[in-house]
Amino acid sequence: MKVLPFKIPKPEEDVLIYQVDYGDTFYDKLHQHEEIQISLIVEGSGTLIVGDSVNDYNENDVLIIGSNIPHVFKSDFSTSKKAHMVTLFFTKHAFGKNFFNLEELKELQPFFKRAKHGFRVSSKSKQIKSLLLELEAEGKFNRFLVLLQILKLSSKGHHKSLSSFIYDKRYTDNEGQRMRDVFEFTMNNFQNYISLDAISGIANMTKNAFCKYFKKRTNKTYIQFLNELRIEQACRFLQSNKDLSIIQIADHVGFNNMSNFNRQFKAIKGHNPSEIRKHLN
Repeated sequence: MKVLPFKIPKPEEDVLIYQVDYGDTFYDKLHQHEEIQISLIVEGSGTLIVGDSVNDYNENDVLIIGSNIPHVFKSDFSTSKKAHMVTLFFTKHAFGKNFFNLEELKELQPFFKRAKHGFRVSSKSKQIKSLLLELEAEGKFNRFLVLLQILKLSSKGHHKSLSSFIYDKRYTDNEGQRMRDVFEFTMNNFQNYISLDAISGIANMTKNAFCKYFKKRTNKTYIQFLNELRIEQACRFLQSNKDLSIIQIADHVGFNNMSNFNRQFKAIKGHNPSEIRKHLN
């Protein structure tokens, strides 16, 4: 299945799609699609942006991304592992408009409520992993039965939301291209100084217009988003580059002021970098 910006084409007769992604990186362009996405990260790690929020992803994560939520995976090239993900795609109305409203399926409703903001499964993930890995050899009917099992496990297990705010209108292709350009530039250049003039130029807008545009669609300022991206990367450095000092890490992720780095880190993560590092050790 070829993934195009903001659209996922599929055979007309297929309502449940099983996809295997394997390579050096995942599809790294901001995109959205009508289908709900249930993904298992088999190998790889990196940064995941869902809606307004910056997250990480790692091996064995089970991630659910709801219908029409803009998202992008950015692989961490510092790891030697390949990027390997298996995914189920389906829409809530794929099996009939009222199928999931049947009394017999009411216990699956928490899944769809959680999926609206995307979520990471934090319990039952081993069971879901086993089910997803078995799907490649299964026929369409068995895949449908397994989907119901996964929805049940995801509805009952603990979870962590991937986004706190979702823009309530679907992006047009032009809007999608603009936001994709902004996110891609930011993810590729966050370690450098990025001025509002520079990023508004990427969006082909005036600075004031861009600031209002970005805030309306993400519920946060561009600087807030940039700081979150930098702090998320700093956390990855704290975990994987233990020889780097905290001062070096701050510099690597784009902060040239330690007090600002510590302040932003504490505001976003709730702990300071030294506490995080101590916990990791």
